[in-house]
Amino acid sequence: MQTDSLTRFLNALTPASREGVRQLPSETQQKMAAAWEKYLTDDTDLLSLDELDPHTAEHQAAEHVVKEFG
Repeated sequence: MQTDSLTRFLNALTPASREGVRQLPSETQQKMAAAWEKYLTDDTDLLSLDELDPHTAEHQAAEHVVKEFG
């Protein structure tokens, strides 16, 4: 199982969002994954949620990044 940021980011997305991101250039995908990692560590609301439900926190952060890049 791969654990790089891009793979984790893609796995946190809904299937529809994941497909959209996969159609973007590789460089953009990498930037989105980096933004996702930063969002996960910087957002204090997500830090609390991450302790209770890590999957949901990752999903919310991933979808936020997709909207920001969209």
